Amino acid sequence: MSEQHQFQAEVGRLLDIVTHALYTDREIFLRELVSNAADALDRLRYAAIAAPQLLESDPDLKISIAFDAQARTLAVSDNGIGMTREELANNLGTIAKSGTREALAGMGDGKKDMNLIGQFGVGFYAAFMVADKVTVSSRKAGAQEAWQWESDGKSGYALAERVKDTRGTEITLHLKDDASEFLLEDRLKQIVKKYSDHIGFTIAVSGVTVNAGSALWMRPKSDITKEQYKEFYHHVSGAMQIDEPWLTLHWRAEGAFEYTSLLFVPQMKPFDLYDPRRPHGVKLYVKRVFITEGLDGLIPPFLRFLKGVVDSEDLPLNISREMLQSSPMVAKMSSAITKKVLDALQEKAEKHPGEFFEFWSLFGPVVKEGLYDAHAHRAQLCKVARFYSTHGETLVSLDGYIGRMKEGQEHIYYLSANDPQAAKNSPQLEAFRDKGIEVLFMTDTIDEFWLPMQNDYEGRKFKSITRGAAELPKVKSESKKEEDAEREKSAAAATPLLERLKEILKDEVRDVTLSERLVDSPVCLVAPESDVDIRMQRLLKRTQDYDAKHKHILEINARHPVIRKMERLSANDELLKDTAFLLLDQAKILEGEPLKNPTEFVRRMSQAIEKGLLAG
Repeated sequence: MSEQHQFQAEVGRLLDIVTHALYTDREIFLRELVSNAADALDRLRYAAIAAPQLLESDPDLKISIAFDAQARTLAVSDNGIGMTREELANNLGTIAKSGTREALAGMGDGKKDMNLIGQFGVGFYAAFMVADKVTVSSRKAGAQEAWQWESDGKSGYALAERVKDTRGTEITLHLKDDASEFLLEDRLKQIVKKYSDHIGFTIAVSGVTVNAGSALWMRPKSDITKEQYKEFYHHVSGAMQIDEPWLTLHWRAEGAFEYTSLLFVPQMKPFDLYDPRRPHGVKLYVKRVFITEGLDGLIPPFLRFLKGVVDSEDLPLNISREMLQSSPMVAKMSSAITKKVLDALQEKAEKHPGEFFEFWSLFGPVVKEGLYDAHAHRAQLCKVARFYSTHGETLVSLDGYIGRMKEGQEHIYYLSANDPQAAKNSPQLEAFRDKGIEVLFMTDTIDEFWLPMQNDYEGRKFKSITRGAAELPKVKSESKKEEDAEREKSAAAATPLLERLKEILKDEVRDVTLSERLVDSPVCLVAPESDVDIRMQRLLKRTQDYDAKHKHILEINARHPVIRKMERLSANDELLKDTAFLLLDQAKILEGEPLKNPTEFVRRMSQAIEKGLLAG
């Protein structure tokens, strides 16, 4: 007797998308079913390491595709691990994979959404693109009972016990009237060759083997086409059909230990890339036997966007996941793989900067995490890392920056900001621009954490231009704006005003000083040398409930017309006080700092405008 069950809400949403989507990519349903069958064979082969009896009765692992034109059915079967009743219900009636619900919530109808099928491990439901009823019969390896799952893809599914003589799973599709092309043998063979030729198990259509039947990563690179690499990428990553690998790395390591790697850098950013719980997408094999996916310690977190396969010749097959994570051999493989990937990224950055820009805009913030927590690879990461700067619109390297340093310049100057445009608008840049000194823009949150740990590069210390003294006099000026005599004269004239401003603003700022970094703006805020950067203070307040009271330093430009007019105001003049607070608020706005009293700011601004209009 069958049991009736309702679909989980997310499954119903997915099936609705399938039902109403544009059907231009319908053939991918077969790719998804074959990939699922291959995974079931992989899992059985791994389980048989500890329990060899699971394979004894039927050791020849294979995938079979058969059709019945008269009954209009298509069947995909495997003799893999199989499923229990509970696994059928959980795997086909619910969606449990992290992030899937959120992704489905934002999906609409159409081809774009059909391409998303398979990205979240739910490719089975693509069967409903071509079938109005799907029956799944499965018997778990080592079990005696078998179960059947059946659904029309609408409201729910039925579960019932059934008789099945062999282990594994058989999926039978009752094809729709407009899906007759999938009852043609040549069409089925063509689809298998196109999408599944790389799978390392026999795939037979009507009893005839169709695929090459060897693991793609074990074949010579010269024998593999770009299209085959692309289809393997889709197979191993579950990526969208419109996504292609941005970079393909295929090599065999020989020596003290041997392994083969076939790794891909995606062209599209995973939706959960910044989720700290997100595992990498690299599968570990031992002698072509699938062991595990996302193993901690194999791929460093800052390369978690990688997809692909690593196949070891030396790791023992019967090792547990826990032992693998602490294995010295895995650690050595990880170090070598990481170096290989970073070498490839550095080469790409140097030889094809335009293409590398596309990669860095997607994955740069993640790669820079390695500068914080991967000390062993920090030197190489510094070679790979790219930044925006005042040098132009293109990304620059640290080596390129050092090559452009001015005579007398000792530091690598940088400015922290939310984005490059905000950095360009910062008044702290003015004197650096005037002297032709390049400033790097640090616009990623992780920059605030790795820079203090890095401290320097090639003997040149990193220095924030928004913290402490600018130390500009050592650099020869290329402009006539800043002559020493004029600077000293302006500083002397502004000294009395400086003391008055310190008294007026003593409760608001730590100090008021003359600025070496301002040219066109009257004031700016900087952090004391002993404090963290201003942007870091805001970040800590937002993310860590950091409530320490930091007072900034207000720097004034002694040569600015507003400052010179303020020098003529008396110490008790109310206009001097209003102007001082108005300038402080202006500096806060430019730094993205909240105003202490917006109402007073508006009042002072209105009065200043009124007096300016009356004076005109």
